[in-house]
Amino acid sequence: MKRILLVLLIGGLCFSCIPLRIAPRIEDYKISQGKKFKRGLPKRQLFLFQDPKEATAFYNFVNSKFQLGDENVMDDVPFTIAQDQYFFSFYEIQIPTKHINFFPLLFDSFFNAALNIQEGEERDPEEIRKDNYYIGIEVYSDFEEDCLLENSLSRTVVLKYLRNLKNEYLVTQQNHEVLFKQ
Repeated sequence: MKRILLVLLIGGLCFSCIPLRIAPRIEDYKISQGKKFKRGLPKRQLFLFQDPKEATAFYNFVNSKFQLGDENVMDDVPFTIAQDQYFFSFYEIQIPTKHINFFPLLFDSFFNAALNIQEGEERDPEEIRKDNYYIGIEVYSDFEEDCLLENSLSRTVVLKYLRNLKNEYLVTQQNHEVLFKQ
């Protein structure tokens, strides 16, 4: 009987967490349609990367870098590549990873069974949640509605610009550093 309880307890430990939702892992960056990445985003292609910084850090970075004075920071931010004018909008995206942990329930029931306790406190499974944050950037111009489409003429230069912008954001410790780099 003790062996069965031990095997069941070890099995319960190994298989007690059941994932409900797993947030995607993005190593460097990813190009994806916004709606496919998360509901509520636009249908345009987005340049996506994980954001390890605090909630409004990218907003503050863009505001400082482009000297916007807190006006139109998230929409229609202008930038120039080789005398061509482009605009970008960005989205701060939160996707949680959720797991249900059954181990406390299994442990209580095995413990009560081992001690022959009939009445126990009824508990619900424990939900474990870890929030993951992403930045999604869409780019457009007066000539192209979506500059990140695969057949877009400006895709390669825009991707290079966005990779550099992302890297600059990730290495910048404070937003006033951006002003001195320009």
